[in-house]
Amino acid sequence: MASGKILRQLIRAGTTGDSDAFRQASEAVIREEREKNHHMLANDLERLLYGDRSDLSASRNRLSPRQAPPISKDSGLALLEERPVLREEKDIVLAHATRKAVEEIIQEHNRADTLRSYGLRPAQKLLFFGPPGCGKTMAAEVIASQLSMPLVLVRLDSVISSFLGETAANLRKVFDYLSAHSVVGLFDEFDALTKDRGDSADHGELKRSVNAVLQMMDGYRGESIIIATTNYESLLDKAVWRRFDEAIEFGMPDVEQVRQLLLVKLSGVRRNFDPEDSSVTSLFKGMAHADIERVLRRAVKEMILSHREFLEPTHLETAIAREHRARD
Repeated sequence: MASGKILRQLIRAGTTGDSDAFRQASEAVIREEREKNHHMLANDLERLLYGDRSDLSASRNRLSPRQAPPISKDSGLALLEERPVLREEKDIVLAHATRKAVEEIIQEHNRADTLRSYGLRPAQKLLFFGPPGCGKTMAAEVIASQLSMPLVLVRLDSVISSFLGETAANLRKVFDYLSAHSVVGLFDEFDALTKDRGDSADHGELKRSVNAVLQMMDGYRGESIIIATTNYESLLDKAVWRRFDEAIEFGMPDVEQVRQLLLVKLSGVRRNFDPEDSSVTSLFKGMAHADIERVLRRAVKEMILSHREFLEPTHLETAIAREHRARD
């Protein structure tokens, strides 16, 4: 039996008419059945999906793709970029309050019909704020994964233009796309679009972009989930905050979160130390989640390339020293 996640993705794709998402979910079902050695069923499902053709890759290409992302008239670059969803809920370590808030968002969307029966809607416009590397983008990926929705990154380098009115025009294309599809739309570094309009250092086009964002957020009625992230919440225009259904803070990891990160990221790695030992966790004091993950990845690589059987504390210390040098 296919997993609940894939079944939700199949039904969502079927009801929205998204043939590309339907194909991807169907292929995931086929892969699952092959892994279970249900080869006859997998073959039957392939024939149903692609037809009785020997060249399956050619028939795959004939399926209608999702609507192409809009492009900037100024630069000719795409305004949106679909990102692969690689992280799942088990991969992320957050403070209890932050994790609970993210889980509630997922629950609201999984039970959207119940909310609508009471005249309510799930939270669709979310602001994630806090220091860099503390899980904001990863949380957006987890939401997309849990809800079986594509993750689409808004490319601010393409959206923001120096030409009069072009930034607002690009934003309109982005919001039109989000309204027409059911995706998780990620505005990373949202402060680049919505800095305080009282900042005299900004030129007029960026100030106009704030007004455009406010109007489009007010008028948004689509099915996509909009997630904006910022490392510098103090820079945001005060009027922007009221446009979000939820604002969730992501903080630096405490000792307990560092322990959890080490246990999760070093799962399956043979090691000569206890990740829960205070002498080990103290090595990572002052580091963000992403910094810790990078250090651990670097330490494991060194272990492998030096032909060592176990990960040693010295591997961690060397990787941490390199991390500190990179910051200086």
